[in-house]
Amino acid sequence: MRALLLLLLRSGRGGRAVAPAATFLQRGAGAGAGPRRAMALYRTEERGQPYSQNYRLFFKNVADHYISPFHDIPLKVNSREENAISTKKARNEEYENLFNMIVEVPRWTNAKMEIATEEPLNPIKQYVKDDKLRYVANIFPYKGYIWNYGALPQTWEDPNQKDKSTDCCGDNDPIDVCEIGSKVFSCGEVIRVKILGILALIDEGETDWKLIAINVNDPEASKFHDIDDVKKFKPGYLEATLNWFRLYKVPEGKPENQFAFNGEFKNKAFALEVIKSTHECWKALLMKNCNRGTINCTNVQICGSPFHCTQEEARSLVESVLSSLNKESNEEEQVWHFLGK
Repeated sequence: MRALLLLLLRSGRGGRAVAPAATFLQRGAGAGAGPRRAMALYRTEERGQPYSQNYRLFFKNVADHYISPFHDIPLKVNSREENAISTKKARNEEYENLFNMIVEVPRWTNAKMEIATEEPLNPIKQYVKDDKLRYVANIFPYKGYIWNYGALPQTWEDPNQKDKSTDCCGDNDPIDVCEIGSKVFSCGEVIRVKILGILALIDEGETDWKLIAINVNDPEASKFHDIDDVKKFKPGYLEATLNWFRLYKVPEGKPENQFAFNGEFKNKAFALEVIKSTHECWKALLMKNCNRGTINCTNVQICGSPFHCTQEEARSLVESVLSSLNKESNEEEQVWHFLGK
């Protein structure tokens, strides 16, 4: 393992104003301590125009260094090994179920924002299909995404490996998260969540896990410990979630989505095993122990990874991204679909 090289990084030139998206993460709390807020550990920097194909949202850490949200933000909150690939078990059981979540799509919005897994440093961008920006449809009675939607860093659903539970290969992305708390977060915020359960969506023959989680600082977070608590304290939310994923591609002319386990939500213990498995796949990815395909593994903080780059190299990568404002950048006109039987 080679030592982590950290060089002072100058602020990027040519970018737009730094976005206020940031998060509060727990640091060094002793056993038994409740959630507490600390300094913001991550912030974002915009390049390009929102609602355009050239828009990118890059991430920086507390030292003002550019990082990859996919690879450099640790999976676990308060991880002692956040700058290295480690197989050691967490010592404090209190933190076994606390994970960092990267918010890609704020609740009630429609633009399909996602971590750009194939680009250096993996900024967030809007998904493009057939040379058009993609938006999810409004399907009665829903408006856009019905949760804060995002992903767990340092996880990867391997497209070359069959999931033993679904008998389908992964979808080549970090594992998705639906955060069900009361706050609407911003794109690019990194929040700490506790996992409650999981849904197995089968998307065009690929396993596309959907974790159910809640912001640990939500006013009602103390009520939620497992998937049954969602049924108890937010009745109808899981049914709405299943229905949303079943129908969201129908307005595009596609068939309804299918699910493993007949659409049953699995509990926290099952979900944690899936996270563990996808984290192991990510480790293999970062150490060149599997076929990574087009995934870009450039990182600045993973000790021993052959894809590690210096801060100066990271800055150059960001500054190479064009920030042209010439392209049209209008949000899609809102339409509502009623899919009555």
